[in-house]
Amino acid sequence: MTPTQLILRRTGLLAFGCLCALGLSAAAPAPKIVLFLGNSITAGYGLDLSVAFPALIQKKIDAKGWNFKVVNAGQSGDTSAGGLGRLDWLLKNRVDVLVLELGGNDGLRGLPVEVTRKNLQAIIDRTRTRYPKAKVIIAGMMVPPNMGRDYSSRFGAIFPDLAKKNKASLIPFILEGVGGMEKLNLPDGIHPTAKGHEIVAANVWKVLEPVLKTLR
Repeated sequence: MTPTQLILRRTGLLAFGCLCALGLSAAAPAPKIVLFLGNSITAGYGLDLSVAFPALIQKKIDAKGWNFKVVNAGQSGDTSAGGLGRLDWLLKNRVDVLVLELGGNDGLRGLPVEVTRKNLQAIIDRTRTRYPKAKVIIAGMMVPPNMGRDYSSRFGAIFPDLAKKNKASLIPFILEGVGGMEKLNLPDGIHPTAKGHEIVAANVWKVLEPVLKTLR
């Protein structure tokens, strides 16, 4: 074999190898998207994003070797109306699972319960219109007793009612085991510490894991 033929052969093998690598890369399935749409709890207020519960959920997913990508769309201070207002931008990218963690700030501000309910329903409707197969998980929330027994009761009922109506999964109370626990919250008494986020992640994972299993 002449030197020229040898060079051509090696070049051809190299090109073939590159094409094979590209082919394998192209064949790898894109990860399914888990969108966390929430307020300061999701955003990990006062902490690094790496210790907020959505990041901890990603670690749980990775430990399973599952092909899902968590997108943290938490925004501190956000209300149900605020989440609805930025939803169209978020839906430009595919959503396979929507974890809806909004409404808490509505309650703290004493906003009308039916307004909150309407906004959350609109978020679910708009998501499913764009992505009909998207799974929805609703994170339940409670308000402090100083909001009054009637308001607290009607507010707390929003989340299980919406879950039932929309055949969505429900996290009964996302801050279960954390809310009201001084050592698990920042000095403001509202936002979880890093340890608190570990418990929140466990609360979410109990509901999210079975949903992800159905999508694998």
